[in-house]
Amino acid sequence: MSPTRSSILSTADARRPLVAAAAMSAFAQKGYHGTTVAEVARVAKISPAYVFKLYPGKEALFVAAIEACFDAIIETLEEGADAADAARPEQVLDAMGDAYARLIADRTLLMLQVHAQSVADVPDIGTALRAGIARVTSFAKSRSRGADEQVQRFIAYGQLCHLIVTAQIDGRPEEWASILTAGMSHPV
Repeated sequence: MSPTRSSILSTADARRPLVAAAAMSAFAQKGYHGTTVAEVARVAKISPAYVFKLYPGKEALFVAAIEACFDAIIETLEEGADAADAARPEQVLDAMGDAYARLIADRTLLMLQVHAQSVADVPDIGTALRAGIARVTSFAKSRSRGADEQVQRFIAYGQLCHLIVTAQIDGRPEEWASILTAGMSHPV
């Protein structure tokens, strides 16, 4: 029996998240400019032609990776909020921050965000990055019911967390490093 058009579309729809996950991994290592579609295809264990069938180009593939990245972040923040000891905004935000710190211990999602920031001047990538940041900010605001200043501090600490992890500042003996890492913890 030959496959119907709807079953082919279903297969393509089922493959998109797998290819987006492969794209997250590949782009996180070498960034947008340093990664080829062929490298993403190799990680996904499919042909480059099939990647192009799913995504019209490298930019669309990178956008899909960004969207998948922020999906994972929102899921993690939700798990953190669910685990909060109390419903006060600062406790919910702290629990979400702890969950996020555990998530980026893997560095894939962290590095993808860093690479996305570095090419945010590419229109569709910048749009996807801002949409992801908007989702995180809106989720933090609605879930914690915190004041704008509390949510801003939460986002700012997240960016500081990125800096500490990417620049490998945690555990350094210098005073400046101690100032930046005071009260911050990052699972290894």
